[in-house]
Amino acid sequence: MKKFFHEFLKGIFRENPTFVLALGLCPTLAVSTSLTNGLGMGVAATFVLLGSNVIISGMRNIIPGRIRIPCYIVVIATFVTLVEMTMKAYSPALDRALGIYVPLIVVNCIVLGRAEAYACKSSVTNSFFDGLGMGVGFTLALLLISGIREVSGAGTILGREIIKGFDPVRVISMPSGALLVIGLLLAFFNLIKRKK
Repeated sequence: MKKFFHEFLKGIFRENPTFVLALGLCPTLAVSTSLTNGLGMGVAATFVLLGSNVIISGMRNIIPGRIRIPCYIVVIATFVTLVEMTMKAYSPALDRALGIYVPLIVVNCIVLGRAEAYACKSSVTNSFFDGLGMGVGFTLALLLISGIREVSGAGTILGREIIKGFDPVRVISMPSGALLVIGLLLAFFNLIKRKK
């Protein structure tokens, strides 16, 4: 059990996709304007990571090496389609807010990277916990960035005004603000890592 816990925590801290590996920054920059969007994208990516890691790990001995990437993409695209159809049916507002970035999970480097670097070489159980850890790490990073951007850029949290008369810093809610927030957070986490 300790080994599985280690696999899970690895994705949150030591190999966090956003703050350590700097992967998946395109959807992070685009959808992190609100906590709702960040949570929606994080949950969608976690579901795809979990499902694709487990299936790819389970099929690792029967997929020929020369066609492994196309096979991975088919598996990942299946899970992305399930997520997209579920969002359209049960949360159309979130689906509209996330737009093209949900279908682009198919080619997200976090998902493809975990399939190629980990799931195709590990057991199903280890791959499950790896996918869960990476997904939770990505979700937490999105929530942190989204929270900072929503509070400082719009003066709201979950769409509700938090401080009467607060004058938001509008640049933070723009794409350039996303780069600024991510850059400052990366610097902060690198500083903490150096001190350890």
